[in-house]
Amino acid sequence: KRSNKWGSSHYIHTLVFRSLKRTHDMFVSDHAKSIAKDDQSHKLKLGVKLKADYSAVLHMPILKEVKDRVYQPVHVFVFSGDDPEYLITGTHAYPSGPGLALTADTKVHRNPSEAGVHSMALALPPSQEAIRTAASVTDIHRHIGGAERASALVRPSIMEGGTTRNSLVRKVPTIPKPQWHPPWKLFRVISGHLGWVRSIAVEPGNQWFVTGSADRTIKIWDLSSGKLKLSLTGHISTVRGVAVSHRSPYLFSCGEDKQVKCWDLEYNKVIRHYHGHLSAVYGLDLHPTIDVLVTCSRDATARVWDIRTKANAHTLTGHTNTVATVRCQAAEPQIITGSHDSTIRLWDLIAGKTRATLTNHKKSVRSVVLHPQQYTFASGSADNIKQWMFPDGNFIQNLSGHNAIINTLAVNSNGVLVSGADNGTIHLWDWRTGYNFQRIHAAVQPGSLDSESGIFACVFDSSESRLITAEADKTIKVYAEDNMATEESHPVNWKPEILKRKRF
Repeated sequence: KRSNKWGSSHYIHTLVFRSLKRTHDMFVSDHAKSIAKDDQSHKLKLGVKLKADYSAVLHMPILKEVKDRVYQPVHVFVFSGDDPEYLITGTHAYPSGPGLALTADTKVHRNPSEAGVHSMALALPPSQEAIRTAASVTDIHRHIGGAERASALVRPSIMEGGTTRNSLVRKVPTIPKPQWHPPWKLFRVISGHLGWVRSIAVEPGNQWFVTGSADRTIKIWDLSSGKLKLSLTGHISTVRGVAVSHRSPYLFSCGEDKQVKCWDLEYNKVIRHYHGHLSAVYGLDLHPTIDVLVTCSRDATARVWDIRTKANAHTLTGHTNTVATVRCQAAEPQIITGSHDSTIRLWDLIAGKTRATLTNHKKSVRSVVLHPQQYTFASGSADNIKQWMFPDGNFIQNLSGHNAIINTLAVNSNGVLVSGADNGTIHLWDWRTGYNFQRIHAAVQPGSLDSESGIFACVFDSSESRLITAEADKTIKVYAEDNMATEESHPVNWKPEILKRKRF
C-alpha cells in the first residue's frame, strides 16, 4: 500500500509539473505587450511629423520664461532635416514640441502670466486691432500663427533648387485633349464573294489586296480600281486568314479545314502545306525579319513553322480555349496571342514558352493589333479595348464605348485606331487619349439580311489613306479620309468626363 501510495503521488506530481511547464511556455511571451520603442526611428518619425504638421509656425519667435516671470524673445533655432533638435517654449500650457526631450526649462509647465499675455497680444496680426486690448489666453491660442497661415495661401514657398510653388494648392492633373482627325467616309463597295468575307491583307507594293471568304475561295483585287484580278481555289472550308510575304512572292492562307497553305504567286498554285493543327486554323502572321510563320487554332495552340522546310519549330501551349489571333514583331516579345479564354500571352520565340500572361479582359480576346511606330499594342474584346505597353504588357488604358463583340482592330501611324464589331459598327479612336471621334454603321448590301452586317476584318493599305473592311454581307468596303473636312467644320466634341477611364 505504501509503495502504491508513493507511486500515485509521484505520478500526480509529475502531471502537475508538466502542466506548470505547459502554462509557463504558453504565457512566457506576452503578445499584448507593445514593441520596445526604437529611439532613432521614433525621433525620425516625430521629426517628419513636426515638419509636416507644424511647418507654418516654426519660424515664429520663441519665448522663454525667466525668473521674474516676464516673457522675452530668445534665439530661434531653425528646423532642418539633418538636426531636428531645437527648442520650443512659450505661453502654451501644454508639453513642448513633438520629438523633444524635456529639459530643466521645459519640464515644468506654467500658465501664462499677465505680462506674457500682453507681450503675446502685441504680436497679433494687424487685422486683429479690435481685440488687441482685450485678448484672452484662448484668443491668443486661437490666433497664433494665423497671419502666417493666411499668407501661406498666396505666398509661394521657396523649394530646393530655387523653384517656387504654392505650398497648399495642389495642381489638378489634366486630361490631354485628343488630336483632331478628319472623318472617314465610304469610298467604294466591292462585291464578288459568295459568302462571308473573313480575312483581308494588302501586299507591300500597295497595288492589290487579297481576301479570304466562307465561299472557300481566295480573291485578289486591284486596289485602285476595285476590280477582281484572280481567284484561287484549294481550301475545302472557310478561309479564316491570309497574309502576303514582304520577303518573297508568297501568299499564305489558313482555314477551318485545318490546312495552312503557301501559294507561289508567280505560278498561282500551292507549293507547301503545313500539317499539324488538330482543329480549325483561325489566324496566321508572318515574322517581319526571319522566315517564320505563326498560326493559331481552335485546338488552343499556336504553332511556329519554318517556311522553307515546313518543320513545326514550336507548339505554343498554355491557352485553355481557342486561340483567335496572333501577331509577330521583330522586337521582344516576338509573338503575341489572344484567346477565347480571355487572356493574352506574350511568348519567347527562342524558348517557345510564355513570358507574360495578361488577364485583365473578362471576355474572349478576338483581335490584337500592334502600333506601327510605338512599342505598344491594343487588344479587342466584348468588354473593352485595352492598350498595353511592351515588353512586359503593362496596362495603359481602357477604350470603352464599343459595346459589341469586337472582331478586328487596325491602327495607322497618325494614331487612328479602328475597331470593327459583330453588329456591323465601326468605331474610330484617337490612340493617345482613347477618344472615340467617329462611329460608322454602313448599310448592308441589297439582298442581304440586316443581321448580316458584321465586320470580320479591317486593314489600312500601305499608304494609310484607305481603310478596307471585310464584312458579313459578302462585300468589301473601302473607306477614305474626307480631304475637304477641317477642324472648324468638324470640331472635336471633346468633354473631359468622356475620357475618364477605368485603370485595371
